[in-house]
Amino acid sequence: MPVNRKVPLRKCCATGDMLPKKDMVRVVRSKEGEVSVDETGKKSGRGAYVSKSEAAVEAAKKKNVLKNQLEVEIPEHIYDDLLAVIRKGK
Repeated sequence: MPVNRKVPLRKCCATGDMLPKKDMVRVVRSKEGEVSVDETGKKSGRGAYVSKSEAAVEAAKKKNVLKNQLEVEIPEHIYDDLLAVIRKGK
């Protein structure tokens, strides 16, 4: 008898959509205040999820939602890294 496992859902901080965790990219702020893209989803620290779409990354950049969620200034290269991860996954 197959076991139905619960699919973990996360909310995109840019669009507000609830999507499976595997369809999201996590941006994490460490205790030291360093911000990085977490492709594994397992780094320790405060995290925020963004949908794997270029439109969501642009919306996050335009609205400054990552800055508000992580409570720290977001370097420009983080958005470039997010776009690179999304393009690599396609």
